[in-house]
Amino acid sequence: MHEHVNDPYVKRANAEGYRSRAAYKLQQLAARDKLLKPGMLVVDLGAAPGGWSQVAADAVRPTGRVIAVDLLPVTGLHGVTVIQGDFQEHATLAAVEAALGGERADLVISDMAPNISGIALVDQARATALAELALDFALKHLKPRGNLLVKAFQGVGYDAYVKSLRAHFLEVATRKPEASRSRSNEVYLLGKGLRAS
Repeated sequence: MHEHVNDPYVKRANAEGYRSRAAYKLQQLAARDKLLKPGMLVVDLGAAPGGWSQVAADAVRPTGRVIAVDLLPVTGLHGVTVIQGDFQEHATLAAVEAALGGERADLVISDMAPNISGIALVDQARATALAELALDFALKHLKPRGNLLVKAFQGVGYDAYVKSLRAHFLEVATRKPEASRSRSNEVYLLGKGLRAS
């Protein structure tokens, strides 16, 4: 708790009106790889509390759109369509598809992480499963040459996941933004340029 309260990114988020320190991770990742541009259609998986959606919505204005999906509620954000539910479930997926309105996304982003059990192998398996769900979603809903940015944790299953990304994207890069805590084994994997199926 002490670390969180004294975290410079937590203080900045509070001062600048962002919902979480994670907003700065997306800002840094997007700046490095030029991921966000006005007019884009972005889907944010596991969006609560909404920090990534805030950054994305600011960047894609005035003509772009963000669709945010999470099991938890996300309080309304300007320029963001919020869908509460599990995107593995048919009703939620149907709501996302309705919000897409027949369009495909330019970018799918996922900062999802599992609830931590404290059992390393279990937590790693859950994290990999979430990353796989994000990839499955992206394969169905991204435009050709679209991009996927997904949180992953290094450990069992990581190399196989990177290999599966490489099979579907023209380029795959590993990123560790400055705002990511150094002691965390989280990284962000960027699949650039969805291959034509």
